[in-house]
Parts: sequence; C-alpha cells; structure tokens
Amino acid sequence: MAQPRVVVIGAGLVACALADELTERGWTDVTVLGGGERPDTPGLVFRTDADRTLTEFAKYTVAKCSGLTLDGRWCFNPVGSLELATTPERLADLKRRRGWATSWGVRGFLRAPHECADLHPLLDETRVLGGFHVPGDGLLHAGHAAEAQARRAAGRGAKFLDDDVVAIDRAGGRVTGVVTASGRLRADVVVSCAGAGALVGLAVPHLPLPHRYARTSPLAELAGHNDDHAQAGKPVLRHHDRALYVREHVDRLGVGALDVDSDEFDAAWEAAAALLPALRDAKAETVTTLTLPGTPDGLPLLGEHPDLEGFWVAEAVRDEHSAGVARELARWLVDGQPALAVHGCDLARFDRVSVRGRRFAEVHEIVHPLDPREALLRSSPLAERQTELGAHFLPSGGWARPQWYQANADLPGVSARTGWAARHWSPIGSAEALAARERVAMFDLTAGPRLAVTGPGALPFLQAMTTGDLAGPPGSVTRTLLLSEDGGVRGQVTVARLGDERFHVGATGRADFDWLRRHLPGDGAVQLHETTPGTCCVGVWGPHADDVLPELSTTDCSAEETYVDDVPVVALRLSTVGVPGWELHATADVGRRLWDTLRARGIVAAGHQAYTSLRLAAGVRVPGVDVTTEHDPYEAGLGSAVRLDKGYFLGRDALAGRSEATVSRRLTRLRVDGVVLGKEPVYVEGRAAGYVTSGDESVAYAWLPVEYSVPGTRVEIEYFGTRVPGRVT
Repeated sequence: MAQPRVVVIGAGLVACALADELTERGWTDVTVLGGGERPDTPGLVFRTDADRTLTEFAKYTVAKCSGLTLDGRWCFNPVGSLELATTPERLADLKRRRGWATSWGVRGFLRAPHECADLHPLLDETRVLGGFHVPGDGLLHAGHAAEAQARRAAGRGAKFLDDDVVAIDRAGGRVTGVVTASGRLRADVVVSCAGAGALVGLAVPHLPLPHRYARTSPLAELAGHNDDHAQAGKPVLRHHDRALYVREHVDRLGVGALDVDSDEFDAAWEAAAALLPALRDAKAETVTTLTLPGTPDGLPLLGEHPDLEGFWVAEAVRDEHSAGVARELARWLVDGQPALAVHGCDLARFDRVSVRGRRFAEVHEIVHPLDPREALLRSSPLAERQTELGAHFLPSGGWARPQWYQANADLPGVSARTGWAARHWSPIGSAEALAARERVAMFDLTAGPRLAVTGPGALPFLQAMTTGDLAGPPGSVTRTLLLSEDGGVRGQVTVARLGDERFHVGATGRADFDWLRRHLPGDGAVQLHETTPGTCCVGVWGPHADDVLPELSTTDCSAEETYVDDVPVVALRLSTVGVPGWELHATADVGRRLWDTLRARGIVAAGHQAYTSLRLAAGVRVPGVDVTTEHDPYEAGLGSAVRLDKGYFLGRDALAGRSEATVSRRLTRLRVDGVVLGKEPVYVEGRAAGYVTSGDESVAYAWLPVEYSVPGTRVEIEYFGTRVPGRVT
C-alpha cells in the first residue's frame, strides 16, 4: 500500500512534534506548512491534572523533551513546580491535587511553609500555609523543542515550507490537497494545528485565554544565581487563587496572570509582591499580552472532521501537552486508534451549537446561577422549574445539570454537614436518593444524547456496531456496548426498538453518535438523526413508581408510545439506578407540562448527586467515567453485555481468548467509610495500588490489580490528605 501524503498546517510546537512522531512510525511523506517566528511562551509545565489523559500527555512531553537538545541548548529544564496555598480552602485543594498526582503516577509532595521557603528562598513563608511540590515539573523552551523535533523529522524525509494555506481541495467527501500562494500540494491527510478549520466549514469551539506576562528589571536577590544557559534554578510558582504564576529569567522574574485586564494585572502583581518581597521595589521592564489556547471545557481538540474524511484537527493544545498529543494523534492516524483514552479531547464531544459565554467551571466546581444559561452553554426545557426549586447546577458536557434541590432541605435524612466538601456534596442529595429508594423520585436526564436510527438497514447496522442482540420484537429495550477495534469500551447505549425499522438510541456522550455515523453503510439503507435538541427526558424511579404511573406498562425492558395524562411520551421500562421505573421521553415543547404533571402526583425532584449514589449502589458503570477505551468489557465487569454467539460485531475478534478469568485488573466496587468524589488514589497494604473512578458517601468504584479485587480486601482512599478506610465488596 502506498504511503499516505500528509500535510500539517502550522509550524508550531504541536506540528513539529506530530511530524516527528509520524516519521518515526514510517509515514515520511509529511509536509509542514507555515512560517514566521514561533512565539516565545512562558513554557510552564505542570503535569498534575484532574484529567488522567492530560497528565499522561504532559508526562510524555517531559520524558521526550528531557532527552532533546538544540545545538547544546536545553529543551526542558526540570526545576520543579510549587503550587501555593494562602487559605485553608486552597490548602485542602492542594491535598486533593497531591492525590491526583499519586493516582496518575506523578511524584509530588505537600510542603510546610518553611519547606516552601527552602525550595524558593524569595518566598515570604509567613504568607503561605503550605504548598504542593512536584520535582519533575519545570520549564519547556517551546522554540528549542519545536526546532529539535523538526530537525529529527526532516532527517527522516519530512519537508518544512514557509507557505500559508489559502484553500483546502476536496472531492467525494474527502480532502485531496491544499492550496498555498506557491501552488498546490496533493494530500491524503491534512492536519490543522493552526485554525484551518474555517477553510472547510468546521466550527471549532475555541475559547482563547488571554493573559498578561511581565518581566522585571534585574533583581539583586537573583544576581549570580543563574546563568544564561540554564536561566532558572528555582521551582515555578503558581498561586491558583489569583490565577498567578512566577518563574525565573536568569536575574529577572517573570510574572503572569490569566484572563486579566490591566487593572486586574496590577492587583495580581501586588499579590505576587506580597508573596515575594523582592518584587515590592521591582519594576516591570516589559509587559506583553499572550493568548493561551483554550476550549469551553479546558481540554484539547483532537479528531477528524465530522463531514470531511482526511481532515484532522490538533488544536487548543498547551505546550506541556504537545508531544503527548502528537504521539496519540500519530497512533490514531497510523494504527487506526489512539492508545490512551482521548474521548474527553475528541472533537466530536461538542455539538454544533455555537460556543458562547464564559469558560465552564473547573472539575467538581459547583455553580449557582439564577439562570444556568448565564454560566453554561445549554439548559434543559425544565430549567425554569428547577430554578424555582433552588436547583444547584453542575456543568456536564455543556449542559446545566441539577446536582440537588434546596427545596428538598426538609426531606427525611437531611443532616448538617460542613467543611470543604460541602461545596461539592450535599446531605440534601443523600435525602433525595433515600426518597428514590423508599418512595419515588424524578431525575432530569435531558443532557444525555438521543438519536433516531431508521431504515431497512437499521437492525443489521446496529447489530454490527454493538455487543448485544437487538433482534427482539418492537417494544424491546437493550443495554449494549460500543467497542473499538481492539475491544476497548467506547461507550454504552440503550437501544429501544420502536418498530421493524425504527430505533431510539440513548448514549452517554456525543462521541458515541459520531462513531456510529462514521460507520454508516454507503447505500443509504440507514438514516441517523440526533433528536436531543428537540426533546427532553425524565427518569421516574422508585418502589412506588408503579403506583404513581399506573397507566404505563410494567414489563421490564419494554418500550411504548403512550400518554401521561395528555402528554405524549415514549416510555422505556428501564432503570439504571437499581429501583424500578421508566425513562419518559417527550418533545421539548411539552417538557414543562410533563414535569408539572409528575410533580402534581407527589413525585420528588432529585439531582445528579442522588443519581450517582443510586447507580453506584446498583453496580452501574458509566463509560468515560468508570471505563474507557483502555479497558475491555471483562475488566470493567460488563461481560454480560457481550453476546459472542450473535455473530459479527465491531471489536468481537479482539475479545477472542479474553474472559473475566484472564484479566489482570478489575473495576472494583468498594464500601467506603466516608465521602469520596473520584480520582483519589487507593492504597492496599500501605502502597498506592489504583485509583477511584467515581464515588459518593458510602460506595466507590476503583481500578485495582486483580489480586486486590477479592471481596473483603481492606483498602484506604486518600481524600483531601486523609486516609478513608474501605473494603472490596
């Protein structure tokens, strides 16, 4: 087979890293387009992140660039990082960040104030309560690292041209080449690392983050400490509460602040001077405005154009993730799929609603807007009713999702709970879960994507794409998996057969629908239509659900098109929370009427915290949260969803020889003596052995080696610096 012709647009750090990774894998017909000087960035590398994949990207970037030099000049300087706390709340947060580092295999330490001052003698230790020190972090020289990787790629045959792209050629739904001011280049694959999506009509949801960066005049306190070669020897400082960071430039300091105007930067400078007395009399010799790449959820954009085969995107990538992103994209192109779980970075995770508003809240940060649309991209048709009940909203895939309702504060089981975790977990949510277990509660499930699959080829198509047998009669409902070619779990979908050639599909993420769409047969026998924007969904579950909705069928795993009072619904007799009930699907225009009808029957509104508690207790795993493409169904405890006897399905061959008896790790349920949120390290016999994927006040799931997944095994979970006891159940 002929080697594909690849054109990479943009000659920056990511593009050069991608050329290096592709040519190392044997794809040497690579041309990188774009000229001009590469921007001089602060080059900060912090590997610890709540997202495991981002941490893996940064770990690889550090490992690779540590071994690179450019004419004897360094590409990565491992001076370390030191994140500071000046409040008890931030100190608690740093303890949690240390937990993330342990979970993802990054060596980090909590430091007392005097230890922080020992690490960075310019610090006033009386101003800090502690710090989180990661010795292996440091400074990346983007220009050196880009040029070093470009030279390696050029040595294997890659070409670098100082040309700008003016058009993308296409034919038959795929790219055929690029047009520059100098002429046309044929291409089988085009990768945009520099905003070329507009040339092919791709609305890429960028949300750039401007920040200001100042370099001081020379400081006497730094005289003689560094040389022009190394430039820095002290850890990079970060102060989250002021979006502030500080690094050395030989005998100067660089002070940066994210997303601030000139007045706010003056305040940030004063905050830095309070921590570093050497700055109090220093002058800002230069002040520049830089722009960091960003997206609404803070993750990179990777993947292929949804409508143009061969056009790929690798954008919104920070320097610290550059080589890691390039490696995964090279694997994706050459091997057909990445090795790491990149669902959170997949371009397909965003719908085609234009991105507006401010940046989504950070992971697990609760927001309390009067109108959730002020802070988030989209809201349910039920949002007005939920706001009236005092809903506390949490961002989820661009939606405002109710976490719990203040109106339920007088429910049985609510008790006072204080402390840092109260911002992220409420006893009201526990009382809502109790209401569902003992009576009946309703949950807004509108944020879950929905799809209609129709046509004479619908059944064979879905049979080939999923692990379950969907050949039941109209009215049947099946929970089934989507697998990658290598048998990894891409997603889990609910398929309701509404007619011989008509199916309703509910998924956990939009990337599931993109996966299905990319595998559609070319003969037009199957049609896919996303129905999410025009519909809503309410889960009604509990032991008394049959009493409050007597007009609905109580046959398990069934679907019917019927009415609740005068509201038309598609009712799926299905539960993902361990108690019986239905998913009620309706058009958006009757959503509030459905909500009001259910409330009039005395049904308690419950939020996502209660849902999580119930589904954990019921043993329900969530793809993208508990299990990813890095895990197969047997490791995840989802083997019962795999019907090897039904014939071919995507990923079936890769499962040959695998079973629950062959796994080396398991997604394990734990009984916990306290609250955990997810991503915390799990210790067995005093050593870190795994990590939590999701949890609540009593139950958690964690990945553990198979030898530690035996029921009764004692474990400890590090939660904000304390060890919470638990055991395998």
